[in-house]
Amino acid sequence: MHIKTSSLLSVLLVVAAGVLLPSASTFAAKQAAGKNTASKAPAAKKAVSGKKAVPSKKATLAANALPPLAAEVALAGNAPALPAKAWLLMDYDSGQVLAGANVDEALPPASLTKMMTSYIVEQALRTGKLKPTDLVTVSENAWCRGTSAESCMYLPLNSQATVMDILRGIIVQSGNDASKAIAEHMAGSEAGFAKLMNAEAQRLGMTQTNFVNPTGLPDPAHKSSAKDLAILARAIIRDGAEFYPIYAEREFKYNGIKQGNRNALLYTDPSVDGLKTGHTSEAGYCLVTSAKRNEMRLISVILNTHSAQARADLTRELLNWGYSQFEKVTPIQPSAVVANAKVSFGKTDAVAAVLGAPWMLTMPRGQSVQTQFELKPGLEAPIAKGAVIGKVVATANGKPVGETLLVAQAEVERSGWLLLAWQKVTHLLGK
Repeated sequence: MHIKTSSLLSVLLVVAAGVLLPSASTFAAKQAAGKNTASKAPAAKKAVSGKKAVPSKKATLAANALPPLAAEVALAGNAPALPAKAWLLMDYDSGQVLAGANVDEALPPASLTKMMTSYIVEQALRTGKLKPTDLVTVSENAWCRGTSAESCMYLPLNSQATVMDILRGIIVQSGNDASKAIAEHMAGSEAGFAKLMNAEAQRLGMTQTNFVNPTGLPDPAHKSSAKDLAILARAIIRDGAEFYPIYAEREFKYNGIKQGNRNALLYTDPSVDGLKTGHTSEAGYCLVTSAKRNEMRLISVILNTHSAQARADLTRELLNWGYSQFEKVTPIQPSAVVANAKVSFGKTDAVAAVLGAPWMLTMPRGQSVQTQFELKPGLEAPIAKGAVIGKVVATANGKPVGETLLVAQAEVERSGWLLLAWQKVTHLLGK
């Protein structure tokens, strides 16, 4: 009996072992698999971290930046080199280029074009050709369909807007629809308005400019230069003082849609009061800016840089350089008598020559200025008070840096007939 029991137990042990062994081997396999997975995990992690990183937007913009463009002209030292296709700094009062590179290269101006569009509207308002309350109709051609490909004022199709709302839509919101609508209102078509734009550009001395449309939308023939755009900015400030504050407005709301001015410097630099931004793929990011600190107004132009942030930063750098390197100089005080001009056949034989208007020059800091006057020869009475009788020229380091007119401080009446006869005799004898 004992022997049988032992045999039975052996059989049971064998069966149990047969059942348990597969489970053990399975567990061992799982353990081995776990070890393999664990050993491979760092390698997998390494593989993930080794994937090509997606560059940030900032890195992409920096990679697209042009190499720094050094100044080709600079009237003071340490002029910056700026990563743009063209740049310029101009003194507003004289129109003198203080520094710049590629200033005459014809480039696509993008929405900087709208400075000419707004300038023509402003001059038409000044002369009475347009009234602020005139209504402008929005045609299907002018109507903006709301795509992200262009900037819009969002004028409804077939609606009407006042000229002043249109002007703000052009300047503050950079509306292509507003620009097209006013072009059609004033000239019948965009092409007709472009003729007005080019005639005005020629009158202002913009020699490298050709406009094809009022918006700046890309066209191979649509070009302008940094210097030409600075000339235009100067004209806007000079000829439209009553409208120029619009260029400093930070936002404009129309048709329930409020849009901010794209000129970032208006929000960060209290000395900046205009003018216009521009951007297309071909033109890059562009900015024309004017700033006034104390008595000095400067105009800057940045054409085709790589981002909206860059155009603001480069403008800030250029303006800060200008204000640190230049100062306003008064060569002659407004009340000073520059010379006494000899006058023939008058009740007096001389008249004081004075400045026709206050005269200031923008000069490199610490540079001395010399002046020399030139009077008109053979002055004869009568001479009216304020009549131009000469000029005064300023030089620095032997080079002309500016000039202004001299005028008669007082009226000089012509002599009576008896005195006049005597003066003529002595004049002849004197010869």
